[in-house]
Formats: sequence, C-alpha cells, structure tokens
Amino acid sequence: MSLPDFLVIGAPKTGTTALHTALQRHPDLYLSAVKEPKHFLTDGPPPARGGPGDAETYREHVWRREDYEALFAAAPPGTLRGESTPFYLYDLDAQRRIRAAVPHARLIVILRDPVERAHSNWTHLWSAGLEPVGDVVRACAQERRRIAAGWAHFWHYVGLGRYGEQLSHLFTLFPREQVLTFRYRDLVDRPAQTLDLICGFLGVRAGLLTEVPRENVTAHPQASPRHTLLSAFRRRLPGTLAEPLENRLQQRGKSRRPLTWEQRRELIPYFADDVALLQRVTGDDFGDWLRPRERSGGLVGTRPDGQRQARNGRST
Repeated sequence: MSLPDFLVIGAPKTGTTALHTALQRHPDLYLSAVKEPKHFLTDGPPPARGGPGDAETYREHVWRREDYEALFAAAPPGTLRGESTPFYLYDLDAQRRIRAAVPHARLIVILRDPVERAHSNWTHLWSAGLEPVGDVVRACAQERRRIAAGWAHFWHYVGLGRYGEQLSHLFTLFPREQVLTFRYRDLVDRPAQTLDLICGFLGVRAGLLTEVPRENVTAHPQASPRHTLLSAFRRRLPGTLAEPLENRLQQRGKSRRPLTWEQRRELIPYFADDVALLQRVTGDDFGDWLRPRERSGGLVGTRPDGQRQARNGRST
C-alpha cells in the first residue's frame, strides 16, 4: 500500500500551502502532487449539497482509495510520503479515519491567532466572490446556520480556529510524540529554524531547507453593486471558467485591510474558552491571542516530548 507517513493536518490559512511547497524540495521527502486531496474527510463521495463554491471544493476531493494511493506510488524508495489537508485537524471523524488507516503517521499542526486566521479565511473567500457577507463579524455570526445548511468546512471561520477542542480529541487517538505543533509566525519569521524543527520531527536531514515560499496577499474588493453582481455569477461557475471572473473581482481591490480593534474585540469571545483549553493541552501560553494584535518575542511551539520550545523569535 502507498499511504502517507506524515500529514500536515491544520489549520487552513496558516501557511500549509507554503509549507507543503517547501517540504517538496527535501530529497528525503515525497509530497503528493495534489496538495490537498481531502481523502480522510469522508468514507465515500463528498456530499452533493453545500454552500457557495462547495461544488468546486468537492471536485478536488480524492475520495477513492486507489486514487489516493496513486498519489504516493511514485515515491522513491526510502523517502517519507506526505500530504497536506488542513481540514483534518478540524474534522474529528477525519482524525479517526487517519488513526484507522495510518496509526503510525506523524502529524504536523500549525497554530495561528484564531481571530487573524478567521479574518484571513473570510478575506480569501470574499475576494474570490465566494463569501456573500461583506463583514467578517457578521459572517461569523451566521456560522451555525451555515453549518446546519451543509456549507463546507472552509466557511466555518470560528470552528476552524478552536484548536484546543481539536487537539484534545487528537491526543485521545495519537500519542503526543507523533504530533508536532508550532505557531504560524514561526514559519513566517524564522523559516530555517522551523523547517529544521519539522525535519527533526520527521527524522530526516536538517539544514537542507531554509526558505518558505512567499504567500500571495489577497486583494480586498470593496462592497459594491458590482462586487455583488460579479460574485453572484462567480458562485455559479466551475473553477476553470471562474478564474477570469475572480481576476475581475480583484482588479479594483485594495490591499487587505487589517482587522480593527473593534472587530477583534467582537470576535475574541468566540475563542476565549478554547484558548484556555489549548493552553492546558499544550502547556504553552497563548494569552496574546486574547489581546490587541501585537508581535512579541518567542519561537513558541510544543516539541514531541511535550516540552516547550525556546523563545527567541517573534510570534502572534
């Protein structure tokens, strides 16, 4: 069987695509050509219903076992095989499927300030014409209704950032030495050290990777009748036809606007109890996530042995 030895399992909008690309350059690793196969999200075909843009998401789903194994069949002998689907951490059923299929797998988790993560997630979909609500706070307030209506995980802006709940469940399935967690800012601010940390966790040679590809910064189109009209068309088009329309949507977009403190203050309560749980689960301090956004000293992560990482970088 050709199944992965490791998986980058979360979370969306935490640099998983950039990390996947960086790890592809390591001679001892083989990353799937399909970055996000989503295989463990279902026991069969993806659901037929969903929210705006979900049909396109489901077309990318590699759900057949033989197709999934084919992603790793070309791995050179002796290399470790891996893939990156950032929704596996959030989906507790996916965690159980991974445990049943590859109980030996090593799992990589990137943690980002959940308010910043939610805003980045919302901006990504708004700029693509796939988010109908033009304010992140109001979009988060609709989350329960969206989940009940069957919208796919990528529209669960709050749920995706409740890492304490997700890791608590994960540690009932996998021993901690098989799970590596670190902060998103570590990957951005100290890429060489963070990549060495990952290589050490996987048991491959360190010092060969020093850079993480720069992430694209999404433009932020203003709410307008034009945006509403183009977005309505965009949500009805498949990916190949939608790309030119996405470009039109972003033509007049300004640089992504940072969250205001007022918005942040409204969103923090969604995560406060979970941040407390995350601190108990990891033994690390994430109190900065409950304050106005700041950058402070600290390469913060949890090593596989449960000990805290040394702090000598910047984190948020």
